[in-house]
Order: sequence, then structure tokens, then C-alpha cells
Amino acid sequence: MGRSYYSIIEITDHGPYVTKLVLPISVNVKAEEVKPECFSVYVERKDKKGEILKLSRNWLEKTEKELSKGYCVVEAAYPSCSQGVRREEGEFVTLEMKYGPLDSLSAAIACPSDFNEFIFSDYRITQIAEIPAEEERLTGLVFDLCAGNTMKQAEKFLHGISSYEEEPLKYGYFVPQTGNGRRPLIIWLHGAGEGGQDPTIAYTGNKVVNLASDAIQAKFGGAYMLVPQTPTFWMNDGSGQYGRSGKSKYGVALKALIDEFIFRNDAVIDTNRIYIGGCSNGGFMTMRMVLDYPDFFAAAYPVCEALFNDVISDADIEAIKHVPIWFTHSKDDLIVKPEETVIPTYKRLIKAGAKNVHFSLFDKVVDIHGLFADEKGEPFNYIGHFSWIYALNDDCHLDYDGKSVVVEGKKVSLMDWLAMQSK
Repeated sequence: MGRSYYSIIEITDHGPYVTKLVLPISVNVKAEEVKPECFSVYVERKDKKGEILKLSRNWLEKTEKELSKGYCVVEAAYPSCSQGVRREEGEFVTLEMKYGPLDSLSAAIACPSDFNEFIFSDYRITQIAEIPAEEERLTGLVFDLCAGNTMKQAEKFLHGISSYEEEPLKYGYFVPQTGNGRRPLIIWLHGAGEGGQDPTIAYTGNKVVNLASDAIQAKFGGAYMLVPQTPTFWMNDGSGQYGRSGKSKYGVALKALIDEFIFRNDAVIDTNRIYIGGCSNGGFMTMRMVLDYPDFFAAAYPVCEALFNDVISDADIEAIKHVPIWFTHSKDDLIVKPEETVIPTYKRLIKAGAKNVHFSLFDKVVDIHGLFADEKGEPFNYIGHFSWIYALNDDCHLDYDGKSVVVEGKKVSLMDWLAMQSK
């Protein structure tokens, strides 16, 4: 009969991954006796029906789908506590797994149809080398019963659903644990892949949880977060297709959700500091909301925004030129081409006299934090569409002219700047 194991999921720049497997072994082992080569790890990634997923290797290419299963690389092994924290000796063994863009078997989510969803990673961990323990030698242990998983970065978030009858929207939200009095509200609108019926996906499919990190929260003195989820996609104008109309069937429903959330937290949210942003489809919806409610938000931070410039009128530009906006995009984005969206819109705002509009335009999206590497060991190059990685890590510092954004004589980042904005 197999033994149980626990998995630990970390939300990274490339989404959530199973980074550790924790094995209860019930006897005390010492660090020098536990090595990665003592274990073999096999996984089958399954859908809600328990069937092995068939997925393309590259979601951008229509390659032949393959069964998502195979052997995983164990990068480290050591005694630990039940939470996977390394110890010199202990009755648990933790395996650190290789994970990242080149190791999809460790990904905790997949996109088998229209949206990303959490999948069940069915592991079978086999001990293939003896491990000396107190008064015995461990041999041939098999761990194949998942006893649960933890995703600590997501535990800070709660869930709700709006009461707007025509189109109730689900959402995740974060309540700050620091600060006093009224706090600002940061709204994040997800991309097309994070729609559906599980709000967890809306803030974990990308590293949105980082906006609730201690470092970024400190910039705001503690900020509420609201992460709405659309059941389809924000660019849905009612046709169910990705078109160029620039309209969304969810505009009124989204505003109703925002208003309701603020009303429910009326005593603690500063309505002069409501910030809205999002990526791709969510960047489109950010611009749509600013255009539809130009006097409501204190600032906006759209990322790889997908509102085509040719549907924005000159009157629209005049109506929003007073709104503080910080755009983020990458030149090599082939999914949302900046030449069709953000570049001309930004230039029109500046020409119209916008005084507080900034634009971080990157050449490419590359790992600058030493998290992932390519086959040659060089920093990993993401596809150009992933510029939200820079925004969510607060790595945006330069303006469209390549110079630092400076406020009151001080160089600021995107989040520094955002925290300064007030109506």
C-alpha cells in the first residue's frame, strides 16, 4: 500500500508550479543520508474527470497534442518539517522539483480548452536507493497518495460574487493587514486565459499575488485588492468573438461589482485612491473603464493593453487626458501589437497635453531576477506578450524616452508612482 505525500505550489513569474513534494517517512533521517538520486518521481497531469491531459508542448503553436505525463527532475532532497523547511534531520523528506517554462510537467495549471484551470498532478514517488535511518535502513518506499497541497501566496485572498442580477461576477480580494484609516484600492483585471468560474485563477495564473506582498503593500501603506473574473473574456462585446469593436458586454457589470465592493468596505477604502490595471484582455478592459468612467479612477496602469487605437476618438482622448496612466508593453509582442494599440494612443494623449502619462516600452521580456534560464543557462526570454512580468514585479522605471520617471525630484517605479496618485 502506498504512502501519502504533500505538494507545495509556488506562484512564479510564469504562473503556479509544484516546487516541492513533502514525504512523511515516520523515522528520523539525517541530511547527509538524503540525496536526490534516492528518489524517482513520475507524474500524470489529470483533468477533473481523472483523465490524463493531452496538451500541445507550446500553447502558441498548433502542434500535435501529447499525454501530459513523465518523469520529473529532483534538484534537491533533504530532511524537513511538515511544511518543507530544510532541517539537519527530521521525519519528513522534501524533494525540490525542477520547474519553469521548460519544465511543464511541474505546472499546477493547464489550458485544456478555453481557459487556464488548476489540474491534479498525480505523483508516484519511488525510493530507488537505501537511506540509513535510526536503527534501520529505509528501502523501496512508494508515495502515491496525495494528502493535499499548499499555495501560501494565495491564502491571503478571499472570494466573493457580486449581487448584480444581470451579470453577477465572481472575484478574489485581499484585505490589508497593515495601515490605519482609509486605504487605497488596487483593481487588477486578468487576461483572456484567466476567465471562467474559479477566481483563484484570476490572481494566480499570473503573479498578481505579488501586489499583496509586504514590499508592494508598504508602498501604499496597506492597500485593498480586488480581482474580478469574467466568465468568458473582457473583450467579448456580446458576439462571443475577439473583434475590433472596442466594446465589452461586461462594462456595467464590472462597474457594479467595483461599486458594491467599495460600498461594503465604505469605512476603510479611500475613494480618492482607486487604481485600475490589468494585462492584455484586462489591459483592454482597463482602458475601456477609464474611457467609460473618466472621473472615477485616480490612476490606471494598463499592461499590453489590447484596445485598438482606431476605435478611440479624439473626443475620447480629450476626455481622459487628465487621468494619470502608466502603460507597459514590449516591442516584440506579437499577440497585442503595440503599433496598433498603445503606441499611437500614448502619442495622442501626449499631443493632447496629458501631463501625467508614462509608458515603459521594453525591447523584450527577459528574466532579470535569476529565476529561470534557457537551455544555455542564459536568462530566460519569455514571449513578448508577457510584459505583465515587469509590471507585477515593479520593474517599470523608464519612460517612453528611455529616461527615468521622476516625481518631485525622485526617481520612481510604477508602484511608487501609483501609490502617489490621488484625485
